[in-house]
Amino acid sequence: MGAYGLVGVATDGAWPEDLLGYGGGLGVLALVLHVAVRWRAPHADPLLIPVAMLLNGLGLALIHRLDVAEDTAFAERQLAWSAVGLLLATLVVVLLRDHRWLRRYTFTAMVVGLVLLVMPLVPGLGRNINGAQIWVRVGPIGFQPGELAKIVLTVFFAGYLVTARDTLSLVGPKVLGLQLPRLRDLGPLVVAWLASLGVLVLERDLGTSLLFFGLFVAMLYVATQRFSWIAIGLVLFAGGAVFAWSIFAHVQARVSAWLDPFSSAIYGKSYGGSYQLVQGLFGFAHGGLLGTGIGQGRPQIVPEAESDFILATLGEELGLTGLLAVLVVYLVLVERGLRTAVAVRDGFGKLLAGGLAFAIGLQCFVVAGGVLRVIPLTGLTMPFLAYGGSSLVANWMIVGLLLRVSDAARRPAPAVPEPEGAPVVPDEAGSAATQVVRL
Repeated sequence: MGAYGLVGVATDGAWPEDLLGYGGGLGVLALVLHVAVRWRAPHADPLLIPVAMLLNGLGLALIHRLDVAEDTAFAERQLAWSAVGLLLATLVVVLLRDHRWLRRYTFTAMVVGLVLLVMPLVPGLGRNINGAQIWVRVGPIGFQPGELAKIVLTVFFAGYLVTARDTLSLVGPKVLGLQLPRLRDLGPLVVAWLASLGVLVLERDLGTSLLFFGLFVAMLYVATQRFSWIAIGLVLFAGGAVFAWSIFAHVQARVSAWLDPFSSAIYGKSYGGSYQLVQGLFGFAHGGLLGTGIGQGRPQIVPEAESDFILATLGEELGLTGLLAVLVVYLVLVERGLRTAVAVRDGFGKLLAGGLAFAIGLQCFVVAGGVLRVIPLTGLTMPFLAYGGSSLVANWMIVGLLLRVSDAARRPAPAVPEPEGAPVVPDEAGSAATQVVRL
């Protein structure tokens, strides 16, 4: 609410009249989720909702700031999607009483995930936007099925790996001190690699391809604790990256824009150039250490500033200090998810919570690395912060699942009933009711 109010002060010289209405509405939805958590999951992690609300609210303020500059209405739609996301997170907490119930639908989740991934390729249903075939439009509603696919595929990976981890972790030859898996056990990893390449080739979606394969390799390592899976995954990733770069023009364009963005030939390209990346870097430089202040910069000159480059908007108006603060908030969110994975008692819950937390962390790294020119741009958006209904709703559902798993992780263990007829040993003071020896 503070950031939203500062936008009004900076642009109109007064606090927005609808500040209490928008802020109060969002607060009521957060209160509904909080009450549902206290009712159905009273031991859930208390930091997850405030952290997600902070990022969601800051994103709304930044998108509103761009709306004022460009005379658009993205913030109103984002607010509506925020309401949908909060309600779905509430339903996850209320209806899903035990996260282990999801394990029954391991292979159903696999089928649903694959269907979601190929939906954009269906003629008449998929939409090509900015060169990527990743959108589906049904009537007036358009969404990215890949955002939901990462949730259901995480459920599938968790269910599959918790069943097969003994085979994947205990059997295999040892070469140079590194225990390798058997060739026949490489099947799931090769399938995940080929599926990620399929997403890259058919949908031209570099971000989802990278997220999908990275998520599977990370969960495979968590399940088996074998470094060899990481090594094999890196080799496959390097081979796939070189293959994609040598074959596909859109991958070559992104790599060229990353390596030499200030080249006049690349900067001036109408498609696949580096204009967006360079403008974002100029925005970071303009913001400096403390930023220009909300509403005082010019982030609207960066193409797609409300979605792909929302971090450039943040960096220009809140500076390096604000950017690092927001990245720390993301770090807290991921850390709470990983802490849940460590604390929960069942293997499926460990893999599910760890996979969901890693998905958020990997997505943040890929987006921030692309905008800051650490790695090539991928087309992913910053969770909770960037404009996009599909991403926002999916990330709120992830928060709902983490709340459910964290409730199981933090719930006190049930007391073990005393066996009947157990002998009672008196203590040193002679009391016969203070110590029980279990046989």
